[in-house]
Parts: sequence; C-alpha cells; structure tokens
Amino acid sequence: MNFRRSAAALAAAVAVIGSAAPAVADTSAGPSPSSPALPAGLYGTTDPQYDGVWRQSLALLAQHTMEVRPAAKAVDWLTGQQCADGSFAAFRAEPGKACDAKLMVDTNSTAAAVQALAALGGHDTATGKAVSWLKSVQNKDGGWGYTPGGPSDTNSTSVVIGALAAAGQKPESVVKDGKSPYDALLTFALPCSGDGAGAFAYQPDKKGKLAANADATAAAVVAALGQGMAPEGNGKGSEARCEDSGKPSPDRAAANGASYLAQAVAKDGHLTSSLPGATDQPDFGNTADTVVALAVQSGPAQAQKPLKWLEKNSEAWAKQSGPAAYAQLVFAARAAGADPRDFGGVDLVERLNATGPAPQAAAEKDTEDSAKSDSPFGVWWTVGVFLVAGVGIGFLLSGRKKQGQS
Repeated sequence: MNFRRSAAALAAAVAVIGSAAPAVADTSAGPSPSSPALPAGLYGTTDPQYDGVWRQSLALLAQHTMEVRPAAKAVDWLTGQQCADGSFAAFRAEPGKACDAKLMVDTNSTAAAVQALAALGGHDTATGKAVSWLKSVQNKDGGWGYTPGGPSDTNSTSVVIGALAAAGQKPESVVKDGKSPYDALLTFALPCSGDGAGAFAYQPDKKGKLAANADATAAAVVAALGQGMAPEGNGKGSEARCEDSGKPSPDRAAANGASYLAQAVAKDGHLTSSLPGATDQPDFGNTADTVVALAVQSGPAQAQKPLKWLEKNSEAWAKQSGPAAYAQLVFAARAAGADPRDFGGVDLVERLNATGPAPQAAAEKDTEDSAKSDSPFGVWWTVGVFLVAGVGIGFLLSGRKKQGQS
C-alpha cells in the first residue's frame, strides 16, 4: 500500500521508506514558503501534488475502521477531487475547474478513493462513477496500470481489486476479453523455485523476466484473497507454505506470496530497502503492509514478529511521513490483533487525527468542553461541592484532550 511505481513513488520515495533517524528534511512545520496554501480539509502538511487523494483516502479509511467520524470538510475535499467521468487524479489544485486531457488521472488514486468513500457510506453515486471508469480502462489482460492504457502491474491491479470488492462488486466477474483481474495478477507470480520463490513481481522487465518485489507481493496477497487496504486479520491461522501445482489459484498464489514475505522478515522482523547511492535501511511502509498480508493469509499469530518490530521502531517514521503512514500502521495493528490506540505506547488514531481537521466527534467534544468552562456551575463549583461534602482526601478531575493540528 505504499505509493505505486509512479510519479508519486518517485517524489515520495525517501519519506515512504523512512528510517528511525529520518534523513529527509522535517516537514512537520508545514509547506515551504514557495508552496501553495494547503486546502483546509486536507490531511498532512506536505505538498499534495503527488499524493493528496491517496493520503486523504487512507486517512479517512483508517479513521472509519476505528469508528472515528471524519470531519465533513475532509470528506468533502476528497469527493470534490473527482472528475466528471468518475476518475481521480493524485491532486487537483482547482477542483472547481473541469478536468481536461492535461490532467493525469490514475487508477490508484481512484481505487483508493473508492475504498474510503464506500466504507464511509452515503457516496454511492461517486463510487459508482469511479468503478465504471475503472472498468472502462481495464486492460485486455484483465489488469490495470497506473495510468489508463499503461501496462498492467501488480500494485495497480491489487488496489483496483480492493476497490471493486469495497463497492460490492465481484472482482472475478469484472472481465475484459475473457480475462479477470485475478488472471492478470497471477501472471506476476513467481514459481516456488529459484530466487524470490513465491513472490510477485511488480511488472516483467523488458525481457519478460519476473523479479521478486516485496511491495507488490504484500499488495497481491491481500488482493488475491479479495480484500482491500483495511482488512481484518482473519486468515486460516496456518503457516504459509510455497507449493507449485501447475497454474496456481488466487488462494494458492496468496499463500505462496505470504511464504515469501514470512521468510523476508524472519531474521530482522522488517524488510529492507535501498535508494541509489544510499545505505540500505528499514522499509517501514512495506513492513506494515507485510503485517497485513501475513495476518490476512495466515492469521494474526503469523504477523507478530514484524508487528512487534514496528511497535518498537516506527514512531519517528510515521511522524515524518504523515497521515498515510499512520493509516498503514492502523491497518497493520488491527489486522494483527494489536490496539492502534496503544501501539508501542503511541495512540496512532490520535496522531492521525492531529494531521488534519478534527473529526466530528472531537469537534463536538471541544464545543461541549468550552460550554462547560463558561458555565457558572463549572469545574470549580463542582470542586467546592465535593470539598464541602467531605468526599475524602482528594478527587480526580479528568479533562478531555482537544484534537488539534500537530
């Protein structure tokens, strides 16, 4: 669920991979002076040009999974990004202006928005138009590329499968020239022998060769099981093993992919990624996705090692990377049976909420607290009553934390 192999990936690669000691500039203070003002309903403080819809969708979806009602203006911002044909671009700076041929719409932003809006409910028209657009740009092999007409890849096909399932569609029934999304997905699966046994490739190289890719594998495992970005960890509970049996079924390919991921995190508890010219470092985002994949395929017990590693090490990365990172950790914690509100001592939900407009419940609490503090029968009146009554040696006054922008 990291940014796909796209302009978004190139722009955000360092922040997405991250490290315990981030090597990129701190963006917590907001955009640079040369950056345009950020929309009021948007989550995150960095330039949304490459990931606005993606990070907003993940943030809203994560809030929903934790029974948090997103701010109305946050949802409105996302729906306002949709083009008339149903598609979404990574970001539209002028949502009031009609989309034209110069705007690069993409399957990943569209599918992520569908998953978020479908979960929130009440957006059937928007999700219906988006799904229709996704179907209209399906490739002949049954899959999707990042942009319409581009060659299919594992990540894009996977996120669209999640969107179809979220919208109540049966992915296996969405067929182009006799090929379903699962047919496309299986063409990226490696056999159980040789390098990268059981993994998925992102795409074949120019010679048609497949190379194992952890990001693609984590996405494909979840999609092959018909799930989206925020699944429950309801796997079979058995250890995933890689087994070749002719052309694999989606279930078999998912088990094979999970086997590859389990081996990849067996030693250190995390995946490792490198950037050209940089020292190898932990890959937090893909490790979180691996937790989800292992839990969905084999049950929460099989995801505990990478989960525990994330609990100990991901705080700095998430703070640096912003709302999408917090959302990924929420998804991982939920799938593996941990508490997102106490993840290594961190309340991921509170941190996520603080990256954008206060959720509706939080805003209501702030209003209530303000009214109470203005009342002549407020806190100190209550204190006096308890003292006069002689309740005892003391009493506890508990305030409610206000949700604010970090």
